[in-house]
Amino acid sequence: MLLEKEAGAPDSAALVGRRGVTTRGSLVEQVERLASLLTERGVVPGDLVVVMSGNDEMFVVAYLAALWVGAVAVPLNPMAPPAELERELAALEPKLALACGPGVSMLGAAAAQGVVRVDLDALPGTRAAMVERGDDDVAVLLFTSGTAGTPKAAMLTHGNLAANIRQVLDHPGLRVESSDVTLGALPFFHVFGLNVVLGVSLAAGATVALDEHFDPVDTATAVHTHGVTVLAGVPTMFAAWVAADLAPDTFSTVRLAVSGAAELPADVAGAFQERFGVELDQGYGLTEAAPIVTTTALMEGAPPPGSIGPPIPGVEVRLVDADGAEALTGDPGELWVRGPNVFAGYWRDAEATARVLTDDGWLRTGDVAVVDDDGGLRLVDRAKDLIIVSGFNVYPVEVEDVLRTHPGVADAAVVGEPSARTGEAVVAYVQAVRGHDLDPDALSTHSAHALARYKCPSRYEIVDDLPRALSGKLLRRELRN
Repeated sequence: MLLEKEAGAPDSAALVGRRGVTTRGSLVEQVERLASLLTERGVVPGDLVVVMSGNDEMFVVAYLAALWVGAVAVPLNPMAPPAELERELAALEPKLALACGPGVSMLGAAAAQGVVRVDLDALPGTRAAMVERGDDDVAVLLFTSGTAGTPKAAMLTHGNLAANIRQVLDHPGLRVESSDVTLGALPFFHVFGLNVVLGVSLAAGATVALDEHFDPVDTATAVHTHGVTVLAGVPTMFAAWVAADLAPDTFSTVRLAVSGAAELPADVAGAFQERFGVELDQGYGLTEAAPIVTTTALMEGAPPPGSIGPPIPGVEVRLVDADGAEALTGDPGELWVRGPNVFAGYWRDAEATARVLTDDGWLRTGDVAVVDDDGGLRLVDRAKDLIIVSGFNVYPVEVEDVLRTHPGVADAAVVGEPSARTGEAVVAYVQAVRGHDLDPDALSTHSAHALARYKCPSRYEIVDDLPRALSGKLLRRELRN
């Protein structure tokens, strides 16, 4: 359990947010009291409990309370549209949902026993004892597109989460201390925010400065005000800070800054260091690895451009060629990962699990890499057709399936294009039903009803037909600029 991992006196600050400072002792008490309520509502070990909130104190207490009673926590995006939430909840059949904020009303019909609106000022007076769980027990379900296809719920066990936390804390180049303050701006429904920011910080006894809505100026002000020392973000966050009107000493307290979830452009890293005097490290990971696999923070000196660094201690990697053999030195190969942090599989989807997990525990990432001269890895290609928007994975097939439900759409193809603001943007090429005039604004409205905002196309191109192979397979590569 994250709150039992040594470090951090009861009166030390665990969280700082709109409720002020929450001490470690107070956080434990709130978790035990909410856990008591879950027990009263019939939650038993192994039950699925949805957690839906922004990056606030309520999320942290609800997430930990679910784990405290032995349940499986299922963090969901509170800003997701109703159709997306309905699909996710229908696939999971949770026991109940812990929620607050704008998405609460969307959950009522889908959660088996309804929704518990969490009020931290009105928790039960009783306190529940922690339920012990084993390393192989599932702790969290996180929706991910995996290495192909539509979103699936990845099963991360207690052992997976703890292993990646320990792999970070055991290395001097990454180590977070109890005296550190980490920025909690990455969404907690995403594995980067959940386990790298929140999990590592709680285990180390550090303080998390909660940021409920990223704004480059407001968030930077919070960094300065709270004396943030550890900064984790996605490339678009760092690019936004570079573009904002900020003082050169804004990040003067930061000792470790790591970018992940998408490729960090060299010009962004260079501009951030020149402007604020902070060197950015880059990491690589994926939900299925809980998530960190490699990082340049482990390297001596400045890493070469494009490097994602070597694997963190306790993680094995190999590069495999198209024939399934080890790639020759200097040649690209698919990146395979193995270690105690590698997930247990996809929820109720043995076929999808078998596609990415080998019998001997290797995770096929779908990403293609080479080893650079310094022993680090460099990505040269990624999972086919994947689009990364502000650090979030978007698979074309999911967006295309939604577009095809529009009565005027005969067919659709989705690709990514470079974007200065979000790294990549989603572009849809749409073929109309014969005799039907398609309106891009209507398509935009249709998409917004079923897809999270970052998945919605930023542009629609109406075309007469779409490129396909003789087999009928869609050729998205011919649509990319």
